[in-house]
Amino acid sequence: MESASPPPVKRGRPRDPERLRRVLEAAAEHFQREGFAGTSMDAVAARSGVSKMTIYTYFPSKEHLFEACVAARIDEVFAFDRLPPTDLHDPARLLRHLGRSFLSLMRDPGVIGMHRALYATAGQHPGACASFFGQGPRRLTDQLADALRTLHAAGSLRVPDPARAADQFYALFLGRDHCAAMLGLPLPDAAADAATVEANVALFLRAHAPAAG
Repeated sequence: MESASPPPVKRGRPRDPERLRRVLEAAAEHFQREGFAGTSMDAVAARSGVSKMTIYTYFPSKEHLFEACVAARIDEVFAFDRLPPTDLHDPARLLRHLGRSFLSLMRDPGVIGMHRALYATAGQHPGACASFFGQGPRRLTDQLADALRTLHAAGSLRVPDPARAADQFYALFLGRDHCAAMLGLPLPDAAADAATVEANVALFLRAHAPAAG
């Protein structure tokens, strides 16, 4: 059984990239399969081959580890930091990339499993829910809002309220197909998903087209 209090966190110790990768992969696997409540630091240590003491030097709590797993998955799918600078002045290209990435994320079995587990136990694990919300929905909308501010300043789009517009863009992808995914029902094929991305991007661009003249 895990102790209630983790060992003191050692500050300043450099993280070994390979160990960190193994820890995050093992943790993500457990969170997706067992949910937040069913995942233990002992299980992550056993799966990753990294001692629990070392894991605690990286992450002072299970909530911190969960937050890091969510952030790593977002980074892997969206690659915001690796977008070409030209994308920030090409609205259609940027929005297609983000739409495809978001749809891929929402179709990912691991992400769906994480959603289900959190929704089922939300009242019992507010810290995990806050971590998921901060590194998932809030982070995605904040990053898109920053990009929309750049596009607005460049005159490429008219976006007086970037935060609201970012929220609305992602909401376009959370209709009946997302409900079907959460319920384990059949999903559209790749061609239908591609058409959804194009339709949603076109709708958003029309709504935020710069004033003529």
